[in-house]
Amino acid sequence: MNIPVAFLLAQASGNEAASLSAGLIAFFAAFALVFIAIAVVTLIGMWKVFTKAGHPGWAVLIPIYNLILLLRIAGLAWYWVFTPLIVLIPFLGAIAYLVWVVWVHHRISTRFGQGVGFTIGLTLLSPIFWLILGFGSSKYLAEQPAQA
Repeated sequence: MNIPVAFLLAQASGNEAASLSAGLIAFFAAFALVFIAIAVVTLIGMWKVFTKAGHPGWAVLIPIYNLILLLRIAGLAWYWVFTPLIVLIPFLGAIAYLVWVVWVHHRISTRFGQGVGFTIGLTLLSPIFWLILGFGSSKYLAEQPAQA
């Protein structure tokens, strides 16, 4: 049975409504804290990866610029930054975007001397694998030419 929260609040007495509201606030606060923690861990890992690749770490904090540098680290041209717009195409766009993300992660993994297993980890458990890539012993191999 799917009962809307607004209906529950309207039917509840004063104490019940307060309890329900407090529970919802606590749930969303916990969710927000987990989200912020994951974002901070990802940013720390990417900061170290950017510095290993010879780019400024603070660039991770600038939205479009960080994607351009990430593509540069992957050995791709800057105009690939427009590829995420493919997600605007219903259904197929989401699949194409997922394939693109895996491809970029694989190029980044190989640029740091890692294999397919690391690509899978970077795609599925990004925060952990950005930390491993950033703080690990792998070196950035920039001698590969950029692809168009």
